[in-house]
Amino acid sequence: MLARLLRPKHVASAHCDLPCGVYDPAQARIEAESVKAIMEKYAANEDPVFRARAITIKEERAELVKHHLWVLWTDYFKPPHLEQYPQLHQLFWDATKLAGAAGAKGTVDVAKGEELLGKIDEISKIFWETKAA
Repeated sequence: MLARLLRPKHVASAHCDLPCGVYDPAQARIEAESVKAIMEKYAANEDPVFRARAITIKEERAELVKHHLWVLWTDYFKPPHLEQYPQLHQLFWDATKLAGAAGAKGTVDVAKGEELLGKIDEISKIFWETKAA
């Protein structure tokens, strides 16, 4: 009888941790756009103080890109998504590496920023396909 009293009255299930609508790759994209813009501004300015500030801000934004990507990877995407899109693991690996020291945090090369945006676009495409399903 005690077990029956403690049993939940309502059982809910979702494919993500919260009802849909709280996850969006746009958050990672916005930060990656900032990273790329800062790289461009860095290249166009010779002032060492400006450049030092730009690098600090770029690295903070790149860390936020990694954060938003990992939230998607660890909280939104589930094993059935990986079965349907087996490239997801490698895609997230590549994107987070491009946001980290091997990419956006470790360089001011605009091409790395563009490459990061490309990976986020691929993740976004898959994300929206899973939301439509």
